[in-house]
Amino acid sequence: MRAALILLAAAAVAVVLDLMTGVLARRLGRGGYEWLMAPLRRACRRPAAAVLLFTALYLAMADWPDPALRAARHLVVLLLVGAVAWLVIKALHVAEGVVFSRLPVHEVRSRRVRRARTQIRPVRRFTSVVVVIVAIGLILITFRPVRAFGISVLTSAGVIGALIGLSARTALGNAFAGIQVAFADGLHVGDVVVIEDQWGRVEEVKLTNVVIRLWDDRMLILPTTYFTERPFQNWTRNETRVVGEVQIHVDHTVDLDDLRAEARRLVEASPLWDRHQWVLQMVDMTPQTVVIQVQASAADGPSAWDLRCDLREGLVRYLREHHPQWLPRTRSEYKP
Repeated sequence: MRAALILLAAAAVAVVLDLMTGVLARRLGRGGYEWLMAPLRRACRRPAAAVLLFTALYLAMADWPDPALRAARHLVVLLLVGAVAWLVIKALHVAEGVVFSRLPVHEVRSRRVRRARTQIRPVRRFTSVVVVIVAIGLILITFRPVRAFGISVLTSAGVIGALIGLSARTALGNAFAGIQVAFADGLHVGDVVVIEDQWGRVEEVKLTNVVIRLWDDRMLILPTTYFTERPFQNWTRNETRVVGEVQIHVDHTVDLDDLRAEARRLVEASPLWDRHQWVLQMVDMTPQTVVIQVQASAADGPSAWDLRCDLREGLVRYLREHHPQWLPRTRSEYKP
């Protein structure tokens, strides 16, 4: 009967505290913090109620001498640790969601926004893993036979911890590499990169891998250690503008002024050009041809790719229709 009364009293206290926190959250929401309090209340209500309930039960059972009731109190302690870990993880998810909601999604050109999106998610995931490990260690400490193992879990020491670390060294290495990539400021979500002759955009940076959306919408998934151990090209590290280049081979008799005028017309007529820079130059020559390179800037990687394709197509069409004699030819000389 006493246990039942204590259980009812603890539940009543938890309900009252839950109602009080609800009222407080609504008042803070009216004060201009609705963007924070509404998702926090919605996501953390159940774990917070569980923490309040188990805390009240533990305090009510603090002076129970009966061994059977002490076992019940031990169970309450385990549930309390699990509830606290649940609450912290939910709060971390809410913090991540709130920060993402405050960042403008449409500002893909903002380096600050892309860097923030890159750093926040790996930190939240890593912190959640740490919270789970700490909760498991605290639970194990409450059992006397495995208390030493619980301490080794918390301190990452001991033979078992070393074996676990050796068996999971690849995963742990990728996890720490993910944190390094997030804060090294060399790669951000939305950056345009070239990896092993593959062009794409960084779709997501996780703790253990990075997802790259290639130009043909294929997904290239690489371990985060790749970006800490190997070189790669980042076209948009400091800004999203990308300079695309097109190379074509033409005959030595080509009139560069005429071809430059046509390239200028094509560039200026394209809505993909950002009106920043463009140039046509002769960059190389072979015994049969000269190499003409056209460079033009665009607002981002996809626009630069489409602009390069349009320029290449337009120049080839112009040569074919107006100056076919400038197309590459192989000459031979006959001597009787």
